[in-house]
Amino acid sequence: MKADAPILIFDSGVGGLTVLAALRRILPQAPVIFAADQAGLPYGTKSEAEIAARVAGLLGRMSERYRPRLACIACNTASTIALGMVRDVLEIPIVGTVPAIKPAAARTKSGVIGLLGTEATIRQSYVDRLEQEFAQGKRLIRHAAPGLVAPAEAKLRGQPVDSAAIADAVSGMRAKDSGDQIDTVVLACTHFPLLSEELGALLGAETELVDGAEGIANRIVNLTSGQEFVRNRPDLAITTGDLGDFETLRDAMTSFGIDQLERF
Repeated sequence: MKADAPILIFDSGVGGLTVLAALRRILPQAPVIFAADQAGLPYGTKSEAEIAARVAGLLGRMSERYRPRLACIACNTASTIALGMVRDVLEIPIVGTVPAIKPAAARTKSGVIGLLGTEATIRQSYVDRLEQEFAQGKRLIRHAAPGLVAPAEAKLRGQPVDSAAIADAVSGMRAKDSGDQIDTVVLACTHFPLLSEELGALLGAETELVDGAEGIANRIVNLTSGQEFVRNRPDLAITTGDLGDFETLRDAMTSFGIDQLERF
């Protein structure tokens, strides 16, 4: 393993920066490439077959070009659908992102947990298995909130945040049976923690927000334990979309330690 081999963090958009932030806190010396498939955004409205083929294909090509030591799929939708296929295709460790149902079930006092995610994520059998394994005796209320992705990306760009979209997501979840008893909310999309302040203000101080970023970062640290890290070039962010649009995120990228932007 070359000491300058990067950790590749892949997301459909830029929500995976929340995972990068958690990784920086515990592994600041690691070289990183952040990859945003903005040409494929949003994933939540695509079919499972489309997502699996796209993610596996892109990560295969990115692995050939950048030779990462490890790849992280920092997207709940992509992970719940394509993780197995990607592991079959690539010969490097692959870390996925799944809804943080286990820690949420341990923290809830009311026994009622909300889950905010994309349409594709909340309908996956993977989520069913997590619920059965870790939340037996609890009530998991799933709510599709694709409208939160755009406000999260706008916030990163320093643009106005659509507060109505956030209010719609919260009110829609609360309106479901037993929704008024929710005291713990799983943010099952890596974009959503970017809106923690706005969501928390509407949900109330008594409601705890839970995401998987810290757990993912710890898993990466575990899998790279004992490896040498050398940063020979500025950390890089790549996009499959328009580079000009990606450039509007430069200030935000810099705040996450990314100094170079390129089109893939």
